[in-house]
Amino acid sequence: MKSSNNVPTGSSPKQWVVIAVIVVLAAVAGVAIMRSGKSGQDVDPAKVAKAQRDSHAHDEHDADAKTAGKDGGDHKDADGHVESSAEHEDEHGHDVKSKAAKSEAEKSAAVADNSSTAGEKQAAAPRKEAEHNEKVEFSKEQIATSGIEIETAGPAEVAGSVQLPGEIRFNEDRTAHVVPRVAGVVESVSVNLGQQVRKGQVLAVLASVGVSEQRSELLAAQKRLALAKVTADRERRLFEDKISAQQDFLQAEQAQREAEIAVSNASQKLQAIGATGGSGTLARYELRAPFDGMVVEKHLSLGESVREDAQVFTISDLSSVWAQINVNAANLNLVRVGEVTTIRASGFEQSATGKISYVGSLLGEQTRTAVARVTLPNPNLAWRPGLFVTVELVSGKSNAPVTVSAEAIQTIEERPSVFVQVNGGFEARAVRIGRSDGKRVEIVSGLEAGTTLAGKNSYVVKAQKGKGSAGHEH
Repeated sequence: MKSSNNVPTGSSPKQWVVIAVIVVLAAVAGVAIMRSGKSGQDVDPAKVAKAQRDSHAHDEHDADAKTAGKDGGDHKDADGHVESSAEHEDEHGHDVKSKAAKSEAEKSAAVADNSSTAGEKQAAAPRKEAEHNEKVEFSKEQIATSGIEIETAGPAEVAGSVQLPGEIRFNEDRTAHVVPRVAGVVESVSVNLGQQVRKGQVLAVLASVGVSEQRSELLAAQKRLALAKVTADRERRLFEDKISAQQDFLQAEQAQREAEIAVSNASQKLQAIGATGGSGTLARYELRAPFDGMVVEKHLSLGESVREDAQVFTISDLSSVWAQINVNAANLNLVRVGEVTTIRASGFEQSATGKISYVGSLLGEQTRTAVARVTLPNPNLAWRPGLFVTVELVSGKSNAPVTVSAEAIQTIEERPSVFVQVNGGFEARAVRIGRSDGKRVEIVSGLEAGTTLAGKNSYVVKAQKGKGSAGHEH
């Protein structure tokens, strides 16, 4: 009697076939699930279970077919596993091989697009260069009426320059900080901030106890002097008439001299604080402008009590200003007293020339630069203190083989260019520039000596080129 645990001998191959098919289909299902995960889609557990049930059903069907001898398309390998020649589908019913082919096609399309874009960029460069070198048509009559001057590129002596930062400052030799010199209370203020004043003009009036005391002292000294003069005259007459002794006469003269000294002392005290004797109010003290200038600072208001050393006004003569330059150690040898410089404003179109009037002997501890000054005339008050400027110094002159005028240089497509004369007009040509002294510009490359080009008013050609480019775009 056979044991029920033993597997019948005839069914063993069929079971091995079923197991092999289940393993293969499970592997295919796993690959399909991993691919769908990589594509960014979430795996539905219900779909996975359904796929496994379908795989199991397919396995049983295939096992039955193999048992009945209908497995003409399948074969066993050396280990007894069955390989199916049929193509397997994923959970969505798509062919795995067709998906791989589609992915390869997409990669090929992307490579083709990148190649196309690169080709377009390479093709755009020659087109851009061609547009830059496009001829701008100009007849001889148009050149004459537009005021365009034709010049020839050639050698010239170009002065090298060094540009240094600077700032406009007050001319401290013509700037005054007005202080009362006596304590008092402000009774009136006669000027406003920014107002032009004349020398001796009253700026403000103070009531000062100190001034009142000094004026009282002056008045008392003047009275004593008058009495001393009368006494001295009487003693002189008595002495001449032999009525009074000489000693009395000498004492009267001594008292008169002392009274004169007292009056002079009191008067000079008032002058030292800028006050006068006057016949009006003893306590009145007037603040006056020391010279012609502008009120640039005001720290005074009506009724305010001020001390004798308070800075209440700042007046500066802006007809001349200082351009203060910060000179680093490398350029100190170029900055000398008396050197002519060009000052250019940073915020607007303004330039002037001046001479260096002072060069500092020490370097700053923080900036490691020396201070130099240029005194600038400022008749129109265009140079305002606090304005940043650029100071240009000549560093030396040298010969350049190819130069053009500064007016011939125009910027086209962010490159320095010149308009070379050709038959029937001009052609823009990009160049590389070198040194410049404001009048001549050195051409390092892009232009040969002897080439004729547009010089003065070359901007007219640039404007015409811009119109032509706009017309082509439309």
